[in-house]
Amino acid sequence: MPELPEVETVKEALKEKLLGKKIIEVNVLYDKIIAYPTKEKFIIKIQNQVINDITRRGKFLIFDLDKYYLLSHLRMEGKYFFRQKEENIYKHEHIIFNLDNEEQLRYMDTRKFGKMYLIKKEDITMVGPLKDLGLEPWDDKLTSKYLLDKYRKKKLPIKTVLLDQNIIVGIGNIYADEILFLSQINPLKKCNLITKEEAEKIIDNTRKVLENAIKMGGTTIRTYSSVDGVHGLFQEELLVHGKDHEKCPVCRSEIEKIKIGGRGTYYCSNCQKE
Repeated sequence: MPELPEVETVKEALKEKLLGKKIIEVNVLYDKIIAYPTKEKFIIKIQNQVINDITRRGKFLIFDLDKYYLLSHLRMEGKYFFRQKEENIYKHEHIIFNLDNEEQLRYMDTRKFGKMYLIKKEDITMVGPLKDLGLEPWDDKLTSKYLLDKYRKKKLPIKTVLLDQNIIVGIGNIYADEILFLSQINPLKKCNLITKEEAEKIIDNTRKVLENAIKMGGTTIRTYSSVDGVHGLFQEELLVHGKDHEKCPVCRSEIEKIKIGGRGTYYCSNCQKE
């Protein structure tokens, strides 16, 4: 579930406590979370690395270490907690970072979908997932021309293409529904039919929705909270997502729910006509 605003919230919460801390050692209790390099190399290489900064690219947290970047993708349920060393390891705590202040940073992931990559700084543009990512929502290169060039050869629904991290990063299912509602675009519309005006609306509303969500700490739904019980408030501002059978805030028609590409999609068929 974590999308760009939630990852941004996690980043800021972690920075408050982690900058300048040294990773003494790491215990990997579930191997598959380590995507690169091997578990054994990961454990050795990360020892005695200082956390100099924490940034974000798309939905990836980036821990800026001395020699490496540690990339962390939270996927559906990943979250971080600070614990004391003597505390019991709780169920679903899979990666344990021992820090030089006697605290532990623990990565918890109920579904075990999260991934971590430890990549040499000089290799970051050639190795790992960042090299394939699209533009950040606030990149000056994100223009209607850029979008229309990307959309021209695709016949997929615009909802599906908005989730493509190779075009714009950070948009997930919740925010895609909100962006399309504000843009008055039907989620089933083929993206190769998107007009210049609609592309500009998508860009404007992507920035507006994500900026507002970041200010409110992201969206907390179901079991997801970001870090150490930090809960977002943007769920209170959602206009259509999760509102099936409720009234549209604009025209009072009933919000509908359909499946697009296997994802639950919420929209107003009156405001977002095909």
